[in-house]
Amino acid sequence: MRLRPTSLSVALALVVSCRAQAPEGDRPNVLVIVTDDQGWGDIGYHNPAVYSPNLDALARSGARFTQHYVMPQCTPTRVALMTGRYPSRFGPQAQQANNAPAFPIGTPTLGTLMQRAGYETHLVGKWHLGTSTDHGPTKFGFDHSYGGLAGALGMYDHRYRKGKFAENWHRDDEVIPGWENGVHATDLTAREAVRVIEQERAAPFFLYLAFHTVHTPLDERGRFVDRPTQLDPERPGRWLDEDEIPWFHDPDGLIQREQDPEKRLLLAAVHHLDHAVGEVVKALERTGQRDDTLILFTSDNGPQGSWPGNAYPDDLKLTDFNQPIPMRGKKTDTYEGGVRVPGFAVWPGRIAAAEVREPVHVVDWMPTLAALVGAEAVAATDGLDLADLLFGYARPAPRPPRELYWVWSSGSNRRALRYGDWKVVRYGKQEPQRPADWQLFHLAEDPKEQRDLAAEQPEVLADMHRRYLAQRARDKPNPRRR
Repeated sequence: MRLRPTSLSVALALVVSCRAQAPEGDRPNVLVIVTDDQGWGDIGYHNPAVYSPNLDALARSGARFTQHYVMPQCTPTRVALMTGRYPSRFGPQAQQANNAPAFPIGTPTLGTLMQRAGYETHLVGKWHLGTSTDHGPTKFGFDHSYGGLAGALGMYDHRYRKGKFAENWHRDDEVIPGWENGVHATDLTAREAVRVIEQERAAPFFLYLAFHTVHTPLDERGRFVDRPTQLDPERPGRWLDEDEIPWFHDPDGLIQREQDPEKRLLLAAVHHLDHAVGEVVKALERTGQRDDTLILFTSDNGPQGSWPGNAYPDDLKLTDFNQPIPMRGKKTDTYEGGVRVPGFAVWPGRIAAAEVREPVHVVDWMPTLAALVGAEAVAATDGLDLADLLFGYARPAPRPPRELYWVWSSGSNRRALRYGDWKVVRYGKQEPQRPADWQLFHLAEDPKEQRDLAAEQPEVLADMHRRYLAQRARDKPNPRRR
C-alpha cells in the first residue's frame, strides 16, 4: 500500500526543532529534479521567449530562488548536491566533469541520508559521479538506479563518446544490453520516473531525477527515429521534418518565432524536457501524491554557449545556441553566468508562492532535507538549513552574510568567493598569493560583474582574500601541486 502522510504539520514542526526524528507517515516524498546545461535564460519564467509551461507553473506555485547557485559544471554540482560539500573538499577529480570516482565509497550522500531515514531511494537519469559499475548509485544509498552512469550521451543510442565507458546505460549499476537504443533519453527517464511514482510502497520515496537534456548533443527527431536531426538541404534555416516534429511547435508560436535554427533546436529540447516534467507531475496527481511531495528543481550549471560537435553519436556543431542571459560568463565560468541558475522549491500548501532573494546554494539541500525528514545531522557540510526561507519561520535574528565558494577544474584554474554582496574572481593556474591577485565586484550594484573595484576597496579585498584562504585550507590538496 502506498504511504499517504496524514499529519504534515508535524513534519514542519520538526523542521523547527531541526533534528528530532519524525514519526513514520509524517514526512513528504521528495523529488529532486536536475536538468543539464539549462541556463538562466533557458526557462520560461525567466524568459518569455521560452516555452516551458510545466516548469513555469511549478516555479510560480513555490519558492523561486533569485540567487540560486551551483558549481560551474556537471560533476562538481552533483558532488555538491549529493554530499552537501564543495567538490574541492574531495580533491581535483571532483572539480570538473570526470568519469573517475568523485568521492570514496562510504561518503555520506543524500541517498544514504534518505535511506537511513526510512525512505525508498531511487536515482533516475544521469549519475556522472563515477562511471564504472562498481562506483554507481547503489553503492551510495540508492535502492534502485536507472539511466546513464557517465556524463552526456547520444540521445537515441545512449552511448558516451568512445572508449572504456561508451556503453553505460544501466539498471541497478548493471549495463543494459542494447542500451535501450532508439528511444530518446528524456522519454526513457520520464517513463522510469513515472513507473517509480506509480509503485505501491510502504514508505515515502526519495527520487533523484537527473535529466540529460538540454546538454548536447541536441537531437529532436520526433517520430523520425531513424533519421538524426539535420538541416533540411532544400530549406536553409529549417531542420529536416521540423514541421512534423511536435517539439518545434507550441500553442503560442514561441519556438517558431525564433529565426536562428540552432536556438530553435534548443527551444525544442526545452519543450521536450518540459513535457517530460509535466508527465512526472501528472503521475503524482494521478496517484494522489502531489500534495504529499516536496519538489526541488535546479539546473547543474550555466548555458553551454557553443559546441564543436563530433564528440557523441549524431553530435551537431552548434554556435551560440542558448538563450541570452543578463550575466557574465557561461558553463565552466565562476562568473555569475556559469554558477547562477534557475532553482525553486514546491510543496502545495506548505511552501508559499514567493521569490526568495537571499543567496542559496545546492550544498544547502542536504542539511535542509536532513532537518525536514528528521535524519541524523551530517557531520561535515558546507550548506545551511533553508527551513526558515522555505516555510516562513521567524528567526531570532536576521541571517548573517554567508560565504559561497567555487574552485573549478582539476588544475584549480578558476576560483571565486562571495560574501554578502561582494565577490572575488580569479582565473589562472597560480593560486592567489595576495589580495591584488583578485578581481572584486559588488553584485548588488554590478550584477554583470563589469566593474573591477579591487583598486578602490583594498580593505574589502584583503578580507575577501583572507576568507578565500580559509576556505581553501579546508580542501583536499592536489597531489600534483605539493
